[in-house]
Amino acid sequence: MPGKKKITDIPKKRPSLLAQLADEPEKLFSGAFRQQYGAVCFRYVGETSKIEVLVISSRDTGRWIVPKGWPMKKKKPHEAAAIEAWEEAGVKGAVHKAAIGRYTYLKFLDDGDVVPTIVDLFQIEVTVQQDEFKEKGQRRIAWVEPDEAARRVRELELKSLLVDFKPKGKRKGT
Repeated sequence: MPGKKKITDIPKKRPSLLAQLADEPEKLFSGAFRQQYGAVCFRYVGETSKIEVLVISSRDTGRWIVPKGWPMKKKKPHEAAAIEAWEEAGVKGAVHKAAIGRYTYLKFLDDGDVVPTIVDLFQIEVTVQQDEFKEKGQRRIAWVEPDEAARRVRELELKSLLVDFKPKGKRKGT
């Protein structure tokens, strides 16, 4: 029948985090943690103290995440986080040089391996948003209140950080 999907047409969902751990519990205790750097991008709403946080969709599963990526040669962690925010969402701004938190998750590598990954997060007060950027068309972008951002992401530690997110430092441009 036209319009009906066959079972074979529906992409397989990845197993839940608990199912992954049940299959390969040694991954968490092997000492093979990988490091990534991420950005908690935010903007002020008008002249108020109310903020919105940026969430983007992952390219593979479409789940909501924050911009993040691997360390970059000759770049400090906060610089790498800022580059990821630019490439993945087209945003730039004032980057806080000290990490504001971290979370862990299981990263699926291109070779099919799964590795536990620590993501150190850096705050970026967004002052520029471009319509054209490297990964445009590969991701969805949403500006939402911090509690909504927390509802959308899957990782518990990231949820906790987002629901209570308060910008560090002074508001730029005031």
